[in-house]
Amino acid sequence: MYDPTRLAALVAVAEAGSITRAAARLGYTAPALSQQLAKLEREAGAALLVRHHRGARLTSAGELLAGRARRVLDELDQARHELAQLAGLSGGRLRVGTFTTAGIHLLPPVLSAFRRAHPDVELAVTDYEPPGTVAAVAAGEVDLALTHTYEPAAADPPPAGVTIEPLLVEELVLITAVGHMLSEGTGRLPVAELAGRPLISSAPTHPPRRGVERALAEAGASPAVVCESPGYALVCALVSAGLGVAVVPEMVAAMSPTPLSVRRLEPAAFRRTISVAHRGDRASAAASTLMALMRSGFGRGAAAR
Repeated sequence: MYDPTRLAALVAVAEAGSITRAAARLGYTAPALSQQLAKLEREAGAALLVRHHRGARLTSAGELLAGRARRVLDELDQARHELAQLAGLSGGRLRVGTFTTAGIHLLPPVLSAFRRAHPDVELAVTDYEPPGTVAAVAAGEVDLALTHTYEPAAADPPPAGVTIEPLLVEELVLITAVGHMLSEGTGRLPVAELAGRPLISSAPTHPPRRGVERALAEAGASPAVVCESPGYALVCALVSAGLGVAVVPEMVAAMSPTPLSVRRLEPAAFRRTISVAHRGDRASAAASTLMALMRSGFGRGAAAR
């Protein structure tokens, strides 16, 4: 019998394309995840992964097992969902915190699925900017909240009684105006190529991004137009207008309403992790059910993008 944790690890690698990114998504270290995958290979009696310099890909046996694993994990999520319903989801109120990007691009389908299954639970959504989302959970203002951290940067430990669970990891990518010279080429752009380029930055009022900005500054990139707002819509608009370039999460680049060119960076060490902050074992049945839907839905949303 296969361990669901190891099956989830295989699916994560299939979706992330690398053990390192999959480990970050699941909250493991890469060596720990590799051990889980090695055990799964022994259970399966076949090689499931082929490792290469850019990450890892599934073998034919790995693809077969991952496909079955998705269905098994979906069934387990559904079972948790139904058990939570038995535990009492016939009323009450669920308060959800989110930041803007996730609130627009990730949260609505999950809340829609929750509402269809539990129409009697009243939903309330409040917009925060991290790390305010975590503080809202700690203060009891919301039952759970989506938050994010950036790499490279040192993450602050969560307040007592609050658990931070990673859901999705995405790369930070370079965005430029269409036709910009840095948009030429299909390979990754070395970060050193940003030296001397005007960099549109929101770091002065956006603590989670300060580590990224410091790393870019060390590579020679110099902030030129500073946005006094953490909102990425303004950043994308200024970049599209040719006022500079910016480094943003790939989700932001993909969903921008203004025309942009996008290029991945080398090294691929610039990332944003989207997590859910909750009260651990003290989470309500409604909160636990919504988090199960997030675990299931967010990875698929990233793969679709």
